[in-house]
Amino acid sequence: MTTTATRPPRSARQHQIVGLSAAFGIGMLVAVQSRLNGELGHVLGDGVAAALISFGTGLLILLIGTALVPRIRTSLANVWRAIRTPMRGHGGLRWWQCIGGVAGAFLVATQSITVSVIGVAVFTVAGVAGQAVSSLVVDRLGFGPAGPQPYTTLRFVGAVMALAAVVLAVSSQLSHPDGLLLAVLPALAGVGSAVQQAINGRVARTASPDAYGAVAAGVVNFLVGFVALLVVFLADLVLRGAPQHLPSEPWLYFGGACGVIFISAAAAVVRVVGVFVLGLGTIAGQLIASLFIDLFVPAADKAVTFPVVAGTVLALVAVVVAAVPNLRR
Repeated sequence: MTTTATRPPRSARQHQIVGLSAAFGIGMLVAVQSRLNGELGHVLGDGVAAALISFGTGLLILLIGTALVPRIRTSLANVWRAIRTPMRGHGGLRWWQCIGGVAGAFLVATQSITVSVIGVAVFTVAGVAGQAVSSLVVDRLGFGPAGPQPYTTLRFVGAVMALAAVVLAVSSQLSHPDGLLLAVLPALAGVGSAVQQAINGRVARTASPDAYGAVAAGVVNFLVGFVALLVVFLADLVLRGAPQHLPSEPWLYFGGACGVIFISAAAAVVRVVGVFVLGLGTIAGQLIASLFIDLFVPAADKAVTFPVVAGTVLALVAVVVAAVPNLRR
């Protein structure tokens, strides 16, 4: 007779499933943010200004939350103490592990610059290419709070399938190389996203083991990203002049709110599933959401083709394959 002591821990498996589901939702929010910021950048005629507005609104939301919730301020104080005394407790946090917002700023800037030209779907699959490979390497090097994660056959197969999904999804665009050249930017942003998720997870763990730690990691992320974008915007202002008038549509300013949710959620989820599975779950959510966005509210005059649909399905299979080792634990 099987006793309770010999049964596999159901809670750990449930945590993995919940974490993977959350990663899927995070990816959908990234796709929505891409659409919003891409349209904002198109209206302003300045992708950097649009990215600055997105990060600025997100930072404002988080600062209001910090002012109202003492436990967020306590979590931020823990991060500051850990940076000042990296060799004594608090997980040995280093200052460079708090600059994930730079990668986030680059991602938002590429959304604002490229989406109105290449569409959400192509933007997403280009970012997937960088994120799929980068997250596998980042997990192996132990950048995330879960520590080094070994290469396994299923993880490697999952990464290869994710890359194959990207190639399949953009295959119909190969006869139009201009858009694909512009897709290099989101591919680089995808590489940075994996690093950003890993180090934000470390910041969240250092700040607090509960949800307040994830919010504190979001504050650090948005503050760093906003400062980086502000410097770039001021240089852009000198070189090219002011952007066009601000749009009157209120929905174009919700990109920052989307970022607050998925950055904080990712900082919490990465502690459960690791960088690689979080990355693939995010990829699946992005691909499906971007497919529907380009079908119903396209940002560019790009028809949704069969290869894009097939690539989306293949990416979903890749997520399942890569997540199997975690779900078996």
